[in-house]
Amino acid sequence: MPSLPQAEIGVFGGSGFYELLEDPQEHRISTPFGAPSSPVMIGDIAGRSVAFLPRHGRDHGLPPHMINYRANLWAMKELGVTQIIGPNACGSLQKDVEPGHFVICDQFVDRTSGRKDTFFDGPITTHVSSADPYCPQMRAAAIESARSLGITTHDAGTVVVVQGPRFSTRSESKWFASQGWEVINMTQYPECYLARELEICYCNISLITDYDVGMEGVPPVSNDEVIRVFAKNNSKVRDLIHRMTPALPRERKCVCASALEGAGF
Repeated sequence: MPSLPQAEIGVFGGSGFYELLEDPQEHRISTPFGAPSSPVMIGDIAGRSVAFLPRHGRDHGLPPHMINYRANLWAMKELGVTQIIGPNACGSLQKDVEPGHFVICDQFVDRTSGRKDTFFDGPITTHVSSADPYCPQMRAAAIESARSLGITTHDAGTVVVVQGPRFSTRSESKWFASQGWEVINMTQYPECYLARELEICYCNISLITDYDVGMEGVPPVSNDEVIRVFAKNNSKVRDLIHRMTPALPRERKCVCASALEGAGF
């Protein structure tokens, strides 16, 4: 059986990111958890080997609650990936976080249900800390790179992850906003936490596409509007990934790299 190719850095994103890579090659990866969302494309960015996987599938056929997050993360681990960049389209829960802004989140709140969200189903009991779920080294590189590109960027924020595929009610949205949370999304959990269980660094890049429905005077969000704003700002996300990839540390000195130490019983 031929050996798998190797990559340093992984990117989860939409189909619009295929042109990220130089001379990409397609690879089908099998995992103990089933098939990933699509074949993985591996190529180079600034001399670093990068694996790209569209989390919703090649044709965006997988809604958030149907993504096989465990297979996607396991595939990255099999390829040798140690750092993952996770850009996604998000709604804003706060007036000062405007459409077109980026948020490099440092916390999440999980409001999903029924998702396969751990690799540790027994018999060994394992509790991995998620106190600080996003890699501090990667976040620093993302923030510095975004600002160097002139992108309006919030250097911290909490993303509340809802189950989907429906959007929030006005009451739910107002509740989330009243907690001081900045961002709302449907895919960050369990994606970022599963990376931590595999001791892979993970950095969120939230591109704000709209104000969530709880905002006073804001009409209900539509999927068409989300896609329109995301497409308009796609080039900024690609520019940021190209700028931050060579800036990512080759030596990891973060909590992510040793997350399983002391986690088992």
